Parts: sequence; structure tokens; C-alpha cells
Amino acid sequence: MNPGTVKNAPFWTGAVLLFLGIIVTLAAIKLEMSSYVPFVLLNFGVIMLLLFKKYIFNMDFILVTIYVLLASTFLNNAFFSVNLGFFSLFPYRILLIIVGALIVLNLYRSNFRENLWSDWKNVKVKGSLLFFVFWLYYALFTLLWAKSVNDGIKYISILVMGIFLLFVVTLFINNVNRLTVFFYIWVSMSIFLMLIGYVNNLFEFQLPSSTLYDGPEYKAHYPTAVFFNQNDFATFLSITLFFFLSLIRNGKSLSVKIVGIVLSLGALHLIMLTDSRASQLAAVAGVGLYLFLLSSTYIKKWLLIMGSVGTALFIAIFYSKLWEKISSLFFSPTIRDFSAALPSNEGRANLMRNALYFTFDSFGLGIGAGNAEYYMENYSIFDTDEVVNIHFWFLEILTNFGIIVFLGYITLYAYLMYKLYQYYQRGLTNNYKLFVEALLVSLGAFVFSSISPSSVANLYFHWVLFAFALATLNVLRNQSASNSLPKISQPPGY
Repeated sequence: MNPGTVKNAPFWTGAVLLFLGIIVTLAAIKLEMSSYVPFVLLNFGVIMLLLFKKYIFNMDFILVTIYVLLASTFLNNAFFSVNLGFFSLFPYRILLIIVGALIVLNLYRSNFRENLWSDWKNVKVKGSLLFFVFWLYYALFTLLWAKSVNDGIKYISILVMGIFLLFVVTLFINNVNRLTVFFYIWVSMSIFLMLIGYVNNLFEFQLPSSTLYDGPEYKAHYPTAVFFNQNDFATFLSITLFFFLSLIRNGKSLSVKIVGIVLSLGALHLIMLTDSRASQLAAVAGVGLYLFLLSSTYIKKWLLIMGSVGTALFIAIFYSKLWEKISSLFFSPTIRDFSAALPSNEGRANLMRNALYFTFDSFGLGIGAGNAEYYMENYSIFDTDEVVNIHFWFLEILTNFGIIVFLGYITLYAYLMYKLYQYYQRGLTNNYKLFVEALLVSLGAFVFSSISPSSVANLYFHWVLFAFALATLNVLRNQSASNSLPKISQPPGY
């Protein structure tokens, strides 16, 4: 047999498959079969395989694909989406599949397996990653008692994608240069989304992905960018604001600092335009946290003392009014005029009351992955005016997955912030401070802004933020182990 034929066998096999795929696709389209879409995607995949076959086993190509994947997470499904009935595909999901395929294909190479295993052994946040694996297994377990298995499977698919992204980022974004690229991908994509937000506001033009597309004219000016609504966009901006502020603080040139100032003002302005109170609160709280972070140890001590004393005095003075408000929202029966809309604060309170009731009714095990909306629609005890989303990410986790996953998540969240803060306190160069400051304050602000969106699970930037934080902590620990940074005591492998 001709050696050249053997060498090019994969190419000719792919060419034959492509030819057959085109024939089947054309036949499906001719017969008006909705199933032609997977064949089109298959053909596209084969074409890409043929065009880029010499790059598939190149580590740089995999890394570039991961960078493109990270950039695509900011676009959601605004510009391209293929509905497969049970599932929809858009750039983020397609690229996630491509990255997974590239990794699997490269596992056939012994040197790639060895390098990947070596990278995994060097991961210093294994415990954090394994918590997400536990979360996924527990989510599958909850399907045994979930009322809506379909909703559960859809929710679990989002978890699978998010957790896979965490593993990919932690394994491959494993040095300071790659983290810096990651940071500027976030900044660059944020600028693009902000420009779309201003187009929304100035020209009252909305993308089809927005609920305001062809919606009421009096709402057309709200900026939504590529998101479902203005609250989702505001949540994103309340996180991104601190990336811009970090750029001002740690930028290497005056021009970069000026860009950071302009972007920070733009982000604040857009948050105001969204009218999202939770995100406005998050921005204020984040700025306060940032000022605390930059203060000296002496000032921090006095700020903590004054804050504690001020909080205690406020509660003591306004105790009766506070208790009256809390009891009216959370402990009193809902009495309303059904000819008028339910007030927003009462609706939010009743969503929380229902969520807690469902949690206790499940004996703290959770009602099942993705079932919060189903329960809210069919088993509500307190009136929510037909709103079914909990609008509070942490409570959503508690309701769907129960106490164990909830406590694990908030513990990991707090631990991640605490460890990043420890490294920050021990002195970092500006190239590390650039993203450590941004991450620390963004994670703090997100606690407040997570009240705003209807759900956070399908806001992909949340997974990207968590991936960025884990990858950063992993790099810091590896640098500390190599004596490039001060060491910090820690539980092994957490």
C-alpha cells in the first residue's frame, strides 16, 4: 500500500463523511425535516476538522480556542442561536463542545496525557473543584424526587457546562501571563457590551434576545445589551465596574488609567440607567469594600469598630420600625387588592417565603435541580403575582439543592475571598494586583447584585468569574510554593 495513502487516510475518511453528510443534509432540507440542523453542524465540524487538522494537536491552538471560548461567554445567545427543540446551541456552547473535543482528541497523545496529568497534580484548588463535582452528583440524585424531571435535566446541563468550564480554566489558565490575557478579555468584551447598552438607551433599539424586543415603548430605553433583561445586564456591570477600577489602580501607563476612569464612569452611568436597585446597592457596597481593602491596617481596625458600633446603634434606635417592616413582609398573611399589581417588595418577600417553605418541606434536601420555578408556579403558598423566579441566587441554591450544597457553596465562596485577601495582604506586584483586586471586590459586590436577576445559573459570566477566581488562587499558590510569593498556611489540596 502507498505510504502516502495511509498517512492521508484520516483526511480522505473525513472527506467521504463530509460528502455523505452534505447529501443527507440536502435530502433532509428537501423533505422539510427539522432534524437537518444536527447534520449541518456535523458538516461544519468536519469542515473545521479538515481545515485545521494540522493545528488540532498544537497546544497553542487549544489555548487560543479557550480564549475565544471565554470571550464567547459574554455574548450569550444574542447574535446566533440554533434551537434543537430540547436544547439550543450558540457560540459559547459550540465552543465548549469544540474545546472538549480537542482535549479528548489530544488524550490519544502520550505527551499530552503526561502534561495534563502533571498540570492536574499542580492544581492547588482540587478540593474546591471537587465540591462542584459533588454538587453535580447531588443534582443528579435529586432527580429521584423532583416533580419536574425535564426542568431538572435542563438545569443539570447548565451545571455540567459551568463546571466543565471551571476545570478547563483552572487547568489551562495556569500562569500570570494567561491570567492577564483573561483579564483583558473580560475588559474588552465588557466594552463591547457597554456600547450595545448605549445603543439600547440612545436609539431604543433592542436585540431579539432581550425581553424588551418589540416590548412596551416606555421600556425601550433600558439598556440590556445581550442579556435577557436590564437586571441581568446591571448585575454584570456591578461586577465589571471593579475590573475597571482595578485598571485605574494598577494600569501600567497613564493612557490605561484614563481608559479605566472613562469605563468606570460609563459602567456606573449604565447601572443607573437600568434602575436596578440591587445592582446600585452592589456598586456602593463594592466601592466601600474597595476603600476598605486599600486602607491601612490601623484605618481598617477603626472602620470595623465604627461600622459595628454604627450598626448596633441603628438597630437599637430603629428596632421597632425594622421589626414592623420585617414582620409585615415575612410573617404576616398576604392581603391585597387583586385589581392592582402586587408591590415589588411584597412580591420579593413572598418569593422568599415560598422558597423557604419548599426547603423546609423537603426536610432540607432540596426540591430537586431546576424545580424552583415549577414549585413556585404550582405549589405556592404565598401570592407572587405569577412571578416564578426566586430572584436570589443563594436562596435558589438552597431551594433546589438543600442545606448541604448551600452551606458548601457559601463556605467555598467565603473561603475563596478570604484566601485571595490573605495573599493580597502579604504584598503583590501590580501584575497580580490587577486581577486580585478586581476579583475580591467583584465577588463581594455579587453577593448584593445576585438579588437582581431572576436566576444566575444561566448567566455565564458568573461561571467565568468563579473560574477566574479559582485559576488566580491556583496560580498564587503555585507561585507561593516556588517561593515567588509569601507562603500562606492552608488545608492540603483545598
